[in-house]
Amino acid sequence: MKKFNVAVVGATGMVGSKFLEVLSERNLPVENYYLFASSKSAGKVIDFMGKPHTVIELTNENIAKYPVDFALFSAGGGTSAKFAPEFVKNGAVVVDNSSQWRMYDNVPLVVPEVNPDDIDWNEGIIANPNCSTIQAMVALKPLHDKYTIKRIVYSTYQAVSGAGVAGYNDLVEGVKGAEPKKFPYPIFNNVLPHIDVFLPNGYTKEEEKMMKETQKILDKNIKVTATTVRVPVLNSHSESINVEFEKPCTLEGIYEALRGAENVILYDDPANLKYPMPIISSGHDETYVGRVRIDETVPSGCNLWVVADNIRKGAATNAVQIMQKLMEKKSK
Repeated sequence: MKKFNVAVVGATGMVGSKFLEVLSERNLPVENYYLFASSKSAGKVIDFMGKPHTVIELTNENIAKYPVDFALFSAGGGTSAKFAPEFVKNGAVVVDNSSQWRMYDNVPLVVPEVNPDDIDWNEGIIANPNCSTIQAMVALKPLHDKYTIKRIVYSTYQAVSGAGVAGYNDLVEGVKGAEPKKFPYPIFNNVLPHIDVFLPNGYTKEEEKMMKETQKILDKNIKVTATTVRVPVLNSHSESINVEFEKPCTLEGIYEALRGAENVILYDDPANLKYPMPIISSGHDETYVGRVRIDETVPSGCNLWVVADNIRKGAATNAVQIMQKLMEKKSK
């Protein structure tokens, strides 16, 4: 079987470390892994896949030194804008986790369970969607296929790990009384209806990402609105999703669609207090769906409660799944 060389860019960050964890769990046809990071982390030795790997400084010269087939990026939008094209120039396909490339018309925005065929028209860069978008897409795709979604209302409850190490530390240290360093207000014992910057229309950039990415991945005709909220939870995002359909739906039909969906776990038994929670989804790659109800205020609609690990499925695992699809295609 053909073997590939893989670069992990931003290997020492929160998502970069999760990349390494997910990669170590999968038996991928990889000859060499090259771990890249900023000059601050260059030279650091990371034990990965049973052997030491020295972190390489991310420079154009170093990119040109190493033969790379695929590059997994999680180093921020500015870094991706500067260095992703360099990897492409040197023959690699980049799977980027930042928001830098997502809305470019010539860049596929991919959730492998939802739109895997979009991988085929990449021009060297494939974008990983926003973490909160990814889990919603996994849950909504089977329902869109069956009933055709007309409108979506998102309300998210997003963990602090979505804001990186600094956000995570704000909660951990905030419990001890420390002032926040990442968030504008304390996150401990609080919720912040504010993720990313505010836009002129009053929405935040995070909300805009969910709205536009949903349309790009699922269907440009779907009307979408969102309110995204940061909550004092360490890991795993939760979402209340209200959906209106074009076709008549039934509770039994919704259950059937979700049970048959790839990487969806229907976790819904209110009589026994069984519903998705962050403590259940953390550490897993599947998307958990529960609290399924028919919305009786519209002709055809439902409410869903959707929970997933935002650092695994919402970032690292989704990117690795994309890379696996690429490997399979290039091995044929």
